[in-house]
Amino acid sequence: MKPIVEEPRKAGHTKSASSIRWALASLSLSMLMPSLDTSIANVGLPTLARTFGASFQQVQWIVLAYLLAITTLIVSVGKLGDIFGRRRLLLIGISLFTLASLFCGIAPTLWLLLAARAFQGLGAAMMMALAIAMVGETVPKERTGSAMGLLGTMSAIGTTLGPSLGGILIASFGWETIFLVNVPLGIANFLLAACFLPADRRHRKVSQGRLDMIGTLLLALTLAAYALAMTIGHGSFGALNMGLLLATASGIALFAFTETKVKSPLLHLSMFHDRKLSTGLAMSTLVSTVIMATLVVGPFYLSRSLGFDAAHVGAIMSSGPLVSALTGVPAGRIVDRFGAQRVSMTGLVGMIVGLFLIVMLQGRFGAAGYIGPLVIVTANYALFQASNNTTIMKDINAEQRGVISGMLSLSRNLGLITGAAVMGAIFTFASGAADITAAHPEAVASGMQITFAVAALLIVGTLAIALAGSAYAKRAPLSEEAL
Repeated sequence: MKPIVEEPRKAGHTKSASSIRWALASLSLSMLMPSLDTSIANVGLPTLARTFGASFQQVQWIVLAYLLAITTLIVSVGKLGDIFGRRRLLLIGISLFTLASLFCGIAPTLWLLLAARAFQGLGAAMMMALAIAMVGETVPKERTGSAMGLLGTMSAIGTTLGPSLGGILIASFGWETIFLVNVPLGIANFLLAACFLPADRRHRKVSQGRLDMIGTLLLALTLAAYALAMTIGHGSFGALNMGLLLATASGIALFAFTETKVKSPLLHLSMFHDRKLSTGLAMSTLVSTVIMATLVVGPFYLSRSLGFDAAHVGAIMSSGPLVSALTGVPAGRIVDRFGAQRVSMTGLVGMIVGLFLIVMLQGRFGAAGYIGPLVIVTANYALFQASNNTTIMKDINAEQRGVISGMLSLSRNLGLITGAAVMGAIFTFASGAADITAAHPEAVASGMQITFAVAALLIVGTLAIALAGSAYAKRAPLSEEAL
């Protein structure tokens, strides 16, 4: 397939700087709002349990329904954007997210709240996938890294801001406001997107295609089975988890078979022959798995081993996302200046150094012995994320930006879900305690060291993948027909 001339990208050069800034403001809000709602609801779970007279296991579905909707649908909505127009579908996503947020805030029962959260997740999937996809139509090619860094920054700000903003809103105005705060943001975002995002330029070959309904359903069910296998059971792995993983494996095989038989598949499996794409997606999943270790293991280590109270644990834990937020834009500019491949390698090496420092400095220098290496890890994670996203999205054909952007977001989500389960299980096993909340401080410290050593080795493996991909690219440059 020969690359289609990317006229929208050329048009980006003739736009005024003001128009580009306002367009980027809309894309930034489209990343901020979904990430904000990923974390803001967690702080409200105790209040919501009391309000609706529900158990903690029941209100956990307020978070899970949202994440499942994003994970299962993000590739499909990216494909829909390629077919029907990314700007048009992004406007629909912003509208759906905003309306669903309103219904979340006025929901009279838990079950209606869960339904509204699922629709909110659908809107979030549209916003996350299409915001990244539209970078190529909004900014000149040489500024792709900076734009990707900005979107990464907004995602980190949303994740960081969620718990503190949610706590303030609940204490001051009630739980409803953690959802209603999205309504004015959504209206402002819709107006910005409608006024400043570039109009859709439909590509004839894609727009004439149909959505692969069978493939879409199979992929959604497969991803849902995997996400549930990784999240239910509260850290234990039983027959239900095994059954869901077997269903996942069967779903993958059936989906791959189906995609070879339909006329207009959801995913062209041949695209995975492109080493740059397949390597980038694999690295994104592995790095996200490791990053989740800081969120899963960190609180237990800080509280059980170092003896910090909840307020200090929260403050220390926020240092990681805060560093990501502060370094995202500079990381993007570094990518534009020095090249994505070089910066990606640098980021991975920096993460390895930071993770091994966490292991070696255990028990030394108090909080500083943890915060310092954590800052190194997260700053280099920002470098990797900006460079890897740029590598994957920069030279993608305009007709496939939506679906590949969805795959990129999916790889990150799957890594986070896997990390929560796998890194949590390693930590529990390494600590040698059935109940980690009652484990001795020394056992928790030992478990932390082993978990982060494993995490460092995973990044070593990721670096090996990156080096192998780079060597392959030098031996056999990508064909113009790879995508």
